[in-house]
Amino acid sequence: MPVLARNLAIVALLALGVTVLPSGDAVVNTVLAAISLAFLAVIAAFVYRMYREQQLTLLTLSDGRRAMLFGAVGIIALLVAGTDEMLRTGTGALAWISLMALAAGTIFVVWRDATSY
Repeated sequence: MPVLARNLAIVALLALGVTVLPSGDAVVNTVLAAISLAFLAVIAAFVYRMYREQQLTLLTLSDGRRAMLFGAVGIIALLVAGTDEMLRTGTGALAWISLMALAAGTIFVVWRDATSY
């Protein structure tokens, strides 16, 4: 029950900021930007931890496979950064989906190659 009360207090505080403060939209945008940055920081920490845990596996990959893996991860990072701009048009959305599928497929192929004997 305390978690529910805390969550309700957070929502009430945000609603109060939107209605009472003269620049309520700016407050909401600031809070959403902070939440987005925190989410991206958690993702970055997870990727770093996975890199540290799988360092031996990465070192045993061939140079070509390692380049494919890091290239696919780079493509995903660029797609995340440019999501808003790419999803504005139908062609951009199709390109975004295609590139994300290509990057995910590349990561899967490298993973399958790394874990097979």
